[in-house]
Amino acid sequence: QGYRFVNGYSSHTYSFINADDERFWIKFHFKTMQGIKTWTNAQAAEIVGQDRESSQRDLFEAIENGDYPRWRVCVQVMPEADAETYQVNPFDLTKVWPHADYPLIEIGIMELNRNPENYFADIEQAAFEPSNIVPGISFSPDKMLQARIMSYADAHRYRIGVNYAALPANKAQCPVHSYHRDGNLRFDGNYGGAVNYEPNSMGGPGEDSRYNEPPLKVSGDADRYDHRDGNDDYAQPGALFRLMSEGQKAQLFSNIAEAMAGVPERIKARQLAHFYQADPAYGSGVAALLDLDIKAIAPLASLSLEELFQATSAENYAGLPTESRMPAAGA
Repeated sequence: QGYRFVNGYSSHTYSFINADDERFWIKFHFKTMQGIKTWTNAQAAEIVGQDRESSQRDLFEAIENGDYPRWRVCVQVMPEADAETYQVNPFDLTKVWPHADYPLIEIGIMELNRNPENYFADIEQAAFEPSNIVPGISFSPDKMLQARIMSYADAHRYRIGVNYAALPANKAQCPVHSYHRDGNLRFDGNYGGAVNYEPNSMGGPGEDSRYNEPPLKVSGDADRYDHRDGNDDYAQPGALFRLMSEGQKAQLFSNIAEAMAGVPERIKARQLAHFYQADPAYGSGVAALLDLDIKAIAPLASLSLEELFQATSAENYAGLPTESRMPAAGA
């Protein structure tokens, strides 16, 4: 029912580096202290239809009234060596780490207690990027994270300008010694007459090896990689489904069926086979609302991906019986 009532997740795997120069893989979790509150699709359509900024307005007014929203900041911590033998790829953005293996550790509270004074300066010109980190926190071999480290800064240069990091909303709160100079719309002293290259003999800042990260061991074969081979994409969605209450499951079925209403039947059959592999009750619940016979889906769920694509292709698909067209018992 608004930004205050949802959890946040890093999704990506980052790393902590401790005082002994040891690396640990981590995932961040931000647990709302306001409780999870949701709308149905019908409620959301009605509310957003009346006020498309309803979630933003709710957050702004809560802060303005002193009802500051808070989130528990937690991390999951995995020893570096565990990544080589863990049951799933810990750097796969689509996978979670079971809390039984790596429990949440609370490290603090995040509180939002001040609204922006100028929306354009503080919000429109804000430039968040995953490459902005503080000492002790670093990255991981997460492929999607690696792409975002490169792409966000490039997007900011296009949207705001090459000197976006010098804007008040984005600049560091302490002095920064760098060799970033010039560029369109440079609006500060541009480091005066200091040289803009390194190393130099002019007393400019230099690298400090004390802050280097520990080496990262990399091994393996360079080859074409098919993420579908040997990668279980059904166990974790099934486990999440089984954690849901009956009401949550019913809402899930309704949301998916509504979204798939206009999809060709052969694509519905293909997707239902995936749901069925996660949990037969998952596939059955969606199939019932789509008026399709789940008994005809079960054989599709046992096929390989290639066989499933072939069976549900436009050339080969023969159609499924629907619940309303099923013969009566004993007929």
